[in-house]
Amino acid sequence: MNRFALALASALLFSSPLLAQQPFKLGTFEDAGDTYLGLVLDDTQIVHISQANNALPGVKPPIPTNMTDLIVRYEELQPRLYAIAEAAAAGTLDGQSQDVGDVNIRPPLMPNIIYNAASNYSLHAAEMARRTAAGRGGSTPPVDETPVPDPIPGIWEREAGDTRQNPYIFLKQASTVIADGEAIIVPPQRYELDWECELAAVIGKPASRVSVADAEDYIFGYTLENDVSDRGGRGDGRMGTDWFLQKNHDTFAPLGPFIVPKEFVADPHDLTQTLTLSGTVMQDSNTGYMTHDTFDMLSYVSHITTMHPGDVFAMGSPSGVGTARETPIYMKHGDTAVCSIDTIGTLTNPVVDPSM
Repeated sequence: MNRFALALASALLFSSPLLAQQPFKLGTFEDAGDTYLGLVLDDTQIVHISQANNALPGVKPPIPTNMTDLIVRYEELQPRLYAIAEAAAAGTLDGQSQDVGDVNIRPPLMPNIIYNAASNYSLHAAEMARRTAAGRGGSTPPVDETPVPDPIPGIWEREAGDTRQNPYIFLKQASTVIADGEAIIVPPQRYELDWECELAAVIGKPASRVSVADAEDYIFGYTLENDVSDRGGRGDGRMGTDWFLQKNHDTFAPLGPFIVPKEFVADPHDLTQTLTLSGTVMQDSNTGYMTHDTFDMLSYVSHITTMHPGDVFAMGSPSGVGTARETPIYMKHGDTAVCSIDTIGTLTNPVVDPSM
């Protein structure tokens, strides 16, 4: 084999997701005042990427200090990250890894914005419609009797036979983000706090007017968001639902604990997702029940605004939220919310009311 062919074969070996031997996740960690990017094996072992890069033989590319820069440079860094993962799994990186319980987990990244899908699971849409109708003293027609909407010209076109509702997105600010293990804070006099365990996708490169068919190419990986909601209302009906008030309190977007590069997620639309509140199962569903999948939603958002590397979009909640129950249940001081999605991870956050 000539030198060119050998180099090409080596490049293909390290760049092909199908040939990656050791799956890993990525996160941001803090230890003894040092904040660093880590490579996570089996959700238990954290490898300090920069230190491992320096210790491992071979070409040592400079390692970014924040997750967004790593995402931008991932194609370039992927062979080195694969090599670090292999070495760590083989036990040849002595002193470069720690137990996950020995470090402080930070949010895996701080997005500029979080795009959140609303009512993107039909059973959740139905339970919220029943709640709204009950509050008005009425009843709700079955979901399959809801009229098929018109397309959104220039943004969301509708193919023949597509009877789904149009996508709907609301925004969360980066200031809502907290890490795994950090507390969801009950705002003063706002006691109707609800949970929503959601799959979230992380953008890998600038996305503008992307087709559904091409959307997967723009996704870097997947993480979790607990889309915490304040169901307490605003005391008037002005302008309909107040998404800003409901969704943007500080601490209302637990995110993480890690990001799974997409090559390690066989099918993001067939993952078990659950939420427990203080040990009681509240949500038990599957990402396959989404009305609009991650590719639909990326295409929709990108036809409105350009999405950038490190932006996050969360895919909506399955049924089982607290406010839609016959007797509503809300998170309260002393509770612990645990959002889990198969392959992606587990996000655990206590609930704290500072007035208690």
